[in-house]
Amino acid sequence: MRSKMAESNKEITKSRIAWAVAYILAIFWLLVALVPFMFMIFNSLRQQFDMLQQGPLHLPDPWYFDNYPQIVKNGIFGYFGRSVLIVSLSLVLMLIISSFAAYPLSRMKFRLRNFLYAGIIAMMSVPMHVTLIPIFKMTNAMGLYNNLFSLLGPYVAFALPMAVFILTGFMMTIPREVEEAATIDGCNKFSMFFRIIWPLSKSGLSTLAIYNGVSMWNEFAFANTFLNTANQKTLPLALGQFKGEFSMNMPMILSVLVLSALPMIILFIIFQDKLVKGMMAGAVKG
Repeated sequence: MRSKMAESNKEITKSRIAWAVAYILAIFWLLVALVPFMFMIFNSLRQQFDMLQQGPLHLPDPWYFDNYPQIVKNGIFGYFGRSVLIVSLSLVLMLIISSFAAYPLSRMKFRLRNFLYAGIIAMMSVPMHVTLIPIFKMTNAMGLYNNLFSLLGPYVAFALPMAVFILTGFMMTIPREVEEAATIDGCNKFSMFFRIIWPLSKSGLSTLAIYNGVSMWNEFAFANTFLNTANQKTLPLALGQFKGEFSMNMPMILSVLVLSALPMIILFIIFQDKLVKGMMAGAVKG
């Protein structure tokens, strides 16, 4: 009896130590992620030379909020709107195409299925920027240079392998009994996909939207290569534009950085539970 109690106490002690270590690591990582963002926010609320006079680690004194109206007057919302447009269109196309590809790979048996799936997974290893010059030549030949929609192809194409991988794994977790019941009720493959499989894959789709949305939102190399004029540039290019215009005004540049990072942070906070669920499903079943 005493030995069982001693073992139980040891297990409780180990569990408490494990949780304590987990909390310490979580707090440490929170500080690593939060401190740079708070640094940006506080220093964006300073006047031009306050960082030099007061130091970057002190709270603003006085608090100066005019940097944000100033960057709005300089057209930040134009860059912002173009980024929202191209990222939204890219995500919609990527989610539709990857869903159509993942459904047969996860729910059907056919010849070359494993070969096709292995090929898609292999494409995940291709570095995106290796193809920059060939895609630029192709875009130029098609007459799409300096056109915002020239980014659609690269954004969608390079997001698809990971998207198909995650969605295939997620759709594999849907019980076969649901599909069999729908077949008995007279559902064909198309109705089954749109009425059952796709709605049940919302967590996986949300995962893909966040995971790929962040990379598309911050993408710089393709946008900088394909877009030349200010009325076509996206938000990451605006950072370079504002840096040249306000090179000596660091608080102004930090204001632009805060506005560019805020949408993705809000999106992640809203959908973080679906992100974790979808990634775990893809990891286990993929």
